[in-house]
Parts: sequence; C-alpha cells; structure tokens
Amino acid sequence: MKGLAVVVCLLGCAASGTAQEQSLTGKWMATVDFYGSPLFWKMELKQDGEKLTGDFSGDNVEGTYAGGKLHFLAKDTQGGSEELTATVVNGQITGTVIWIDGSDKEHPATRTFLADRIPVRPQGPVKTHEFVPTVFHRQFSALNKPVLTINPGDTIHTTTVDAGGADATGVRRSLGGNPETGPFYVNSAMPGDTLVVHIKSLKLNRDYAISTDGIVPRAQSQGMAVMMKDTGKGAKWKLDLAKGIATPANPGQHMKNYSVPVRPMLGCIAVATRPQQAAPGTGDDGSYGGNMDFNEITEGATVYLPVMAPGALLYFGDGHAVQGDGETTGDALETSMDVTVTVDVIPGKRPMEPRIENATHIMAMGENGSLDDALKEATENMANWLKDEYHLTPSEIGMVIGTAAEYRISEVADRNAGVVLKINKERLKGLSQ
Repeated sequence: MKGLAVVVCLLGCAASGTAQEQSLTGKWMATVDFYGSPLFWKMELKQDGEKLTGDFSGDNVEGTYAGGKLHFLAKDTQGGSEELTATVVNGQITGTVIWIDGSDKEHPATRTFLADRIPVRPQGPVKTHEFVPTVFHRQFSALNKPVLTINPGDTIHTTTVDAGGADATGVRRSLGGNPETGPFYVNSAMPGDTLVVHIKSLKLNRDYAISTDGIVPRAQSQGMAVMMKDTGKGAKWKLDLAKGIATPANPGQHMKNYSVPVRPMLGCIAVATRPQQAAPGTGDDGSYGGNMDFNEITEGATVYLPVMAPGALLYFGDGHAVQGDGETTGDALETSMDVTVTVDVIPGKRPMEPRIENATHIMAMGENGSLDDALKEATENMANWLKDEYHLTPSEIGMVIGTAAEYRISEVADRNAGVVLKINKERLKGLSQ
C-alpha cells in the first residue's frame, strides 16, 4: 500500500489550487484501488444545477450533486456499471465505487475512490535541473518513488550507470540488468497524453566499455551456430573521448588496427507502465518504450511515448557508446553517460507504440516476439501517424509507405524483436500536415 499512497499523494499534489472550484464540470482523473493497485480512469462531468451527466472511463454518467454529496451511476454497453458515492472536500472527490462486471453481475466489487481535476500545464519560466542519482531502478514501475518533479519544458542534466550497474569511475552502484536513472514525475502529464523527450546531449564519461563477442541465436543459422560455438565471451573496448573512436582493448592479430566511430545512444528510455500490470523489467520493451536498443535514439532525436500513469514517470539508462543494427552480440558497447534531456507533454493524444523523430526522418517502432510481427506493428504505427498528423486516407497511406518506407532491424537480442519504419521528411514535404 505504500506505493499506492505515493501515487495517490502525487496525483493529489498535482491538483493543488483547485480547492475554490464550486462546479464539478470539467475533466478529472480518478484513482480506484483494486486490491492495493491503483487504476487510473478519466472522468468528465457536466453539472446543471444538481444534475450530473458525463463520462466515466467511457461509460455514460447520470447522477446528482448537492451539499457536497455526489452520487452517480455509469453504465457500459455490456450490462456493467459503476455506482459512485462520494463527498467533495477542498476540490477533491473521495468515496467508494461499486463496480459490476457485465459478465459477472453476481459478484459486485466495492472499491475506494479518489479523483482530482486534471491539472493544467504549469505556467512560468522553464528550469534546468542538475540531478545526481543515488538510486537506480530495474523495473519500469508506476510504484517507484519519483526522484524529481519537473514541469513540461524543463531540462534535466544527470548521469546513468552502465548495463552492469557501474558508474563513470567504474564503481558498481546497482545490480546489473540495465539499471535506470529516474523516474522523473512530469507535472500535468496524465494517461492518454504523450510524453515528449528531446535528447539534447549524450556524452561518454569514461574511457572504456564492456561487451561480448558472440552472435545471438535469433541471428544464427544452424551452420553459423556451429561456427560460433566458442564465442559469447566478454570483450572490453577502449573509448578515445578526444578522437571519438572505440578500439578493442585486447585485439587479436586481425583487429589490431580496427576502430569504429562512437555514436552515443540510450538503449533504454521509457515511461512507467499501468500499475495494474506486473511491472516489466528493464531488459524488456513494449508500448511504454523500455529496452528498445535502437541506435538512432541519439543526441538530437526526439522520442514520443504514451503516458500510462500520472506524471508519466520517465526512466532512461543503458547507455551505449556505439551499437550496430539489431544489437547482435546481445549487448552493445555498454558504458556510463552524461545525459541532458528536455521534456514536454502533448495533452489528449497518444501513440500506441513509441515514435522517434530527428532532423531527417520520422520513425515508428514495432516490438514483438517475431520479426514478422514487429514489422507489422511498425507499419501500423507509421500508418496511424500518417493518418493522424497528415490526414491521409488508407489508399494514400499505402502509396506513401510503398514509395518512401525504410525498414531497420533495431533489436534481435531480447525477448521481443524490434523493427523500425523510417520515412525521410523530404518525402513528406508535399503532404498537408
């Protein structure tokens, strides 16, 4: 219950300044306690005298409000309902909701209920926050206590540890498995919104990276598996920060002159998942972002993520000095990093899957158990982007993707494979956005 109390407190704190509201008309965010886990439901009310109408998590509302007492019944189209009885004190609605599942009407469930007005975007000058992390998380959970609260438009300058938990000095600060910096609570970000993360700067802060020398099973044929049977060992790399190159620390005879330009990237960037879900580990990915390992999440890129919990709760980490497409060794050149991001919120709209934008391309992510399914998700993600932002018809979407699509394999190492569909912005200049 401690985690629930934190989330509820934060949601209440975000709505400060609404205590003088007399009418219930407006948009609210409800927190309903289901067996110790908070569920977040949007509520929109319209008050006409003592009569209330509106929408509660997609269900039609009819009820009354008088003398600080509120009662309404919300019904869905499958025979289910939510009956709410509450009081309004200092602009906050608290009470109980009797929830009836249309497929199991004999077992109604009574839950505690709290609602605050959805906060408006804070006004005032933007700030830059210097943040020194002391704790790192290994789950993208909505129940982890935020390390810092910021406003849309604010900038965060901080550091990350490497995938094994070691910092810029090589000191281990966490268990391995992509420990994350964060989460950062973003005022006014609510479920149904989009969190916008502009990556302003990614700087390597030590002179080495760790990796391995194998090829992951998803990328191997039977013959190659035999050839690679003795690989999978650790490999250390030197990072020349002045020249911007990486070289093997202990090269074999054929790689004594091998070097590769560094291109710092974030392997992980995510929002918290819905608290009713078991929080995914930081080695996983999905609609929330996560361990996407896409090597174009670099300095200058903007990442769009769907908000699933109040405050969004932004996490990032798993810095890579450089990574080839697919992360085929099972890791990249793993290292710690100095990170600067600017965060914003787009209210009332959200992508179903992560999206990325840079100076030249828009990019739609797809992540699923197979490359085939990941390709389908990336294609659907881009199709929805073209429909929503450029108002294209299905026929027009097919024509644009058929002539402009660039597919990239972003991930083959993890549980989910990743495919990204890119479209060059030059191809989009003739469209009406």
